[in-house]
Amino acid sequence: MEIPAHGQTELRVPEDRIGVIIGKEGEIKKKIEEKTGCKIKISRDGTITVISGENVMGYLKAQDVIKAIARGFNPEIALKLLQDDFKILDIINLTDFIPDSALPRVKGRIIGKNGIMRKNLEDTLDVNISVYGKTVSVIGDMDNVYAAREAIMMLVDGAQHSTVLKFIEKKKREIKSRSMDWEPLL
Repeated sequence: MEIPAHGQTELRVPEDRIGVIIGKEGEIKKKIEEKTGCKIKISRDGTITVISGENVMGYLKAQDVIKAIARGFNPEIALKLLQDDFKILDIINLTDFIPDSALPRVKGRIIGKNGIMRKNLEDTLDVNISVYGKTVSVIGDMDNVYAAREAIMMLVDGAQHSTVLKFIEKKKREIKSRSMDWEPLL
């Protein structure tokens, strides 16, 4: 699906993430542009303009990669969104669910002692998670991302870590079972 060459989107990015989006000698910006066919303009005030290129998917993926890096992901992880297998980005704004005063406590619950809760979520559901500012973001396959979102919301709502761990194990089995239903018979 073609989109007009003049289509563009402006994204606001935290100042501390602009250099990460540019990358050493502009390598990350160039990589995003090459792989998506879009042009990216970065202004000093933290506004990034994505100008449409060859196709809609490239245009949308370029925006997702920039949003992912802006939300604290390492560029290598954010660039997974450009792979052919369908990876998605989900950004959960915690302040939609809790007051600012509860942010440190809830972010701590999501990360867990020494990062163990986040690591369990990532390893069990094969996703990447970034806790940055007032958001929690997840990159992965659609079913896995939705399961991770559910687990994160359970933590936001105060569920015990052990309850959430049981939940993600169950979700992992369900997802694996569904994927096996689609595998061709040999």
